[in-house]
Formats: sequence, structure tokens, C-alpha cells
Amino acid sequence: MRRPRSCPVWLLWLFPMAGVATEPPAAESTEPPPTAVAPSREWDFLSRLEVTTLALLPREGMDADEGFAQVEPTLIIDGGAEFGVNLGAPVRLRLWGGEVRGGRVRREDWDSLSDWGQLVRGLRWGSDDAPLGGWVGRLESYSLLSGHLVRRYSNQLNPDYHPAGGVLTGTWGPLYMEAFVSDVLGPRLMGAEAALDMLHLLSGWPEQQGRYTVALSAVHDWGQAEGRTPPMTLAHLDGTAVVVVRPGLEAHLMAGWGGRPGESGAWGAVAGAGVDAMTPTLELKVRLEVRRQHGGFRQGVFGPDYELARFRAAGTPGLPMAEEPFPDSSSLYFETAVGWDAARYGGLQRHLKLSLGAEAFTWGRMDVDGRVSAQLLGRSVEVAVKGLAVGMRQPGSRYVGSAEVRWRFLGGRLYALGTGGVLLYPEGDGTLRPGRFASVGLGVDHAR
Repeated sequence: MRRPRSCPVWLLWLFPMAGVATEPPAAESTEPPPTAVAPSREWDFLSRLEVTTLALLPREGMDADEGFAQVEPTLIIDGGAEFGVNLGAPVRLRLWGGEVRGGRVRREDWDSLSDWGQLVRGLRWGSDDAPLGGWVGRLESYSLLSGHLVRRYSNQLNPDYHPAGGVLTGTWGPLYMEAFVSDVLGPRLMGAEAALDMLHLLSGWPEQQGRYTVALSAVHDWGQAEGRTPPMTLAHLDGTAVVVVRPGLEAHLMAGWGGRPGESGAWGAVAGAGVDAMTPTLELKVRLEVRRQHGGFRQGVFGPDYELARFRAAGTPGLPMAEEPFPDSSSLYFETAVGWDAARYGGLQRHLKLSLGAEAFTWGRMDVDGRVSAQLLGRSVEVAVKGLAVGMRQPGSRYVGSAEVRWRFLGGRLYALGTGGVLLYPEGDGTLRPGRFASVGLGVDHAR
């Protein structure tokens, strides 16, 4: 059945050994539950070290490129469904270039308190069956429950800003809540959403949780940490009804309305449908929405491009997202996530993973972001590509992306890797300067 999860899907990409319980509790009973005896389980550990040669090629307006030797240690501890931690960060040691800024270690990676959050890639506690759960670490393609305010957001898009975000979830009777911050060490994005299970409220614990829900969400950006930008607050009200429930298949309808508190005439409406399907080898999620934007409000403002758009929104004459004169219009939004494995593998690795989001506006603009990874040649080779295109078919559009290849050999413990891509660097005056990067190296890991 469909319901919010206390363990967000995006954290599973960072914990390849962790399992997560996803089944709802049994129907409410008047008998006291038997005393649970937790099965004995040894903790799992994974240690990893990558050493690469990294070149940051010239940004526009800069005369020389920079080269670094990058050393990246990692330690993952898996304590089962209730606990896991992933520690480590890349350290870039200067080989050439950058005489103006100087320093042996790349200063931009550690020049603010928020940058020290990158040492924690992921720290989680609690499971779907726990009344309280949490997560601290990188946010990649994060959505706040209904996703109409925060959708596919990443706090890692700015190449010089490396915060750790935080998510806290809790369940109390028919109420499910999720709160988040994009930076646990700095005043940046923060928000929460509360979802009320109407069947549970009216008739006690239902056989199927989350069949009919009403949710209220609010998000505020303080506009500080790694540069100052105008603050912004949004709120949204949502209703969801699961209309089809079958083994391996769910379909739901949703509708909602939102606005910017304190700003009259800024509102938006949305209606749509979604399907979740699962077979032994395939997991598929599809979502389609029709949206209306008015007075500068639009759904998904805190999206995959936000860490750049907060300085300069795509297609505007140098204005930040909070002041963007977004046209009154309608749009069609599509999102899908696919996980497929030919071997019916029960873990989190897949032969194919695909995640794609796209929105087309009636005035001609189109935004697309996606990522795909594939395992080839008996899982010894993994290829991953991700990209973001904002404001396509309009002046001032922007594009960022990267590709990575890993090839494991000598029993899989040793691997070669190569990466490359294009980036955008926010500058002090609000401009976004393009740059490029490329790296090759070796890595070794050990699981026990």
C-alpha cells in the first residue's frame, strides 16, 4: 500500500548494504502484542579509498586551469534497518594552477562551516516501523512527501558548497510528519509537511494505511549560508486518494493548491495521477500532473536547479529565484523512476536505474533533469550519467551534467574510475560562471 516512508528512497543510493522494512503494521488488535525478540545480527562494514587525478578546467573569465590529486576515504557501517552511517569526504591537494588563491588544499571546499558537513555522507536511524526516524547527510533528488514544494532537490549542485542536510520523520496515530533542513550547520532551507490519514482518523487503524490523506506543507529559505539571497516562503495543501490497490500495483489521484504567504495573487493549483508497480525484477513509479501558476508562484520551486537559481534564475536578467517574474501559465509535469534487475537480485543494486523529471510550460519553456546508471559485463562495469537542463527553448537556458565509469577487476576489490562533466560556479556578484572537470584514478574497497 502507498504511504510515506521514514527512510527516504534517496538514502538507499548511499547505503548499498542496508535493508529497510517497508511493510505496514498488521491491523489493529485488542490483544497485547507478543514480546519481540530481535534476531542476532552482526554489523557490516565497508572501507574504501579512492585516489584520482582531478583537473578543474578554466571557468569563463579565468586564464588558467587547476589540477589536484584527490584522495577520498570512505567508511560505511551498516547496523541493519535501524542504523547506518557513511563517513568520508574528498580532499583535493593542489598540483598546479590557482596561484592567486594559493594553498595546498583547495580552499573553496572548506572555507565555511557548512562545508564541514560533507564529512557525513549519511547517518540514519529508525525504520518504517519506528515512530521516529532521522537522516543527516547529502540530499540527492530529495522530495518532501507530496513533492509540490520540494521536488528532486539536491543540496550538492553548487560546486563550492558541500552541506549536510537533515530529515526527521515521525508518526503519531493518524498523523505522519516529515521535516527537513538543507544545511544542518547553516541558516538555509527548512520546511515540514504533515499528512493526516483520514480513514485512521474516522475509523481507527485501517487495513490499508494512507488510502485517503490530506497534507499541509510549508518551506522557508533564510537566504543565508554560502552567499546571501532574498528569503522566500511557500505553503501548499494537498489531498491524495489511492483508487487502485492490487498485489504489485497501486494507482492514486491527487490535487492541491499553494501560495506565497504575505503576497496576494501568488498562487498555484495542481491535479494529477500516479502509478506504482512492482514485480520480482522491476520497480516502476510514474507521475503525471497538470499545473497552474499565477503571480510568481509555481510548484517545485525548490527543485534540482535551486542551489543555482537562488542566485540567478534561468531565463531572467540576473534576478534570483525569489524575485523571478515567472509568467502566469499552465504546465504539464512528468516524472518516472525505474529499477530493473535481470537476476531478481534482492539487494539495492540494479542492472538499470533510471530517474527522470520533465516539465513543459504553455509559454514555451521546458525543464528536464535525470540520471541513469547501468551495470554491465557481470556487474563488473558500471556507467552513470546525470544531467540538468533548465529554461530550454528560452534565452538564458542553463545546462550541467556529468558521466562516470567504474570498472572492477581482481575479484572486484580494485577498480578504475573516470569522471567528467560541466559545472556552474556562483560568484559573489550573483553571476554563474561555467567550468569543466575531468578525473581518472583507482579505488579499492573491503567489506566485512
